[in-house]
Amino acid sequence: MSETVAVLGASPKPERYSNKAIRMLREYGHTVLPVNPAQQEIEGIRVIADVDALPHGQVDTVTMYVSPQHSANLLPGLLRLKPKRVIFNPGAENPVLERELEKAGITVEEACTLVLLRTGQY
Repeated sequence: MSETVAVLGASPKPERYSNKAIRMLREYGHTVLPVNPAQQEIEGIRVIADVDALPHGQVDTVTMYVSPQHSANLLPGLLRLKPKRVIFNPGAENPVLERELEKAGITVEEACTLVLLRTGQY
């Protein structure tokens, strides 16, 4: 099933895992919304500056490539966005944020988006 996926911490550098995720998500037929305040376009896709600029109620999954120090302030925006799921990729884990999202009824996974896609677990 095709989803709309926001990639927080999207990078234009092909060697970065967030960039690999953008490419693989598209390869698997998902609509990708890269999020990065410092970029205009990544992989030919218009970049969204921040979580608050994402289309509310239209994002199925948020996949996090943001360090815990930078994700701490994302809770209000993520709660407004109301994604069905938030994936915390390796290095992005934030137990406090994860707990608050779960309390709000949002599914939380600590997993690698690339592995989930490759193994059919996405």
